[in-house]
Amino acid sequence: MKQNQHSRRTNEQARVKLANILLFEISDPDLALVTITGVEVSVDKSYLRAYVSCDADRYDEVAAALARAKGRIRSILGRSLGWRVTPELDFRIDTTTDEAERISRALEDVPPTIGVEKDEFGYPVESQPAEKDEG
Repeated sequence: MKQNQHSRRTNEQARVKLANILLFEISDPDLALVTITGVEVSVDKSYLRAYVSCDADRYDEVAAALARAKGRIRSILGRSLGWRVTPELDFRIDTTTDEAERISRALEDVPPTIGVEKDEFGYPVESQPAEKDEG
């Protein structure tokens, strides 16, 4: 969605309200340790997409818990935001932190061939065997 100062402020306001609702209003244990990483609100404020981060092994149970609580969250959010319309909610699991961790691990595990001298095409350069002194 297009971003300008007004939409960024609207997104941030909705993110803060939604995070407070998940933290203080919803008492589902499946939603413990869930973080709202971002919110996108449509221009007419009728649609809200929230990105949620959690442990990788809990994706399914968190998605199911959010689907169960969607009506209650929408009701509380509508009252707390004070907008003319209450936005339709769409929760998405944010996997960017897991991808970043996977990339970080891959960068730490440097293959042994990285230290081998290569030519301009990326092929290993065979070193010349040292000649024996016959003397």
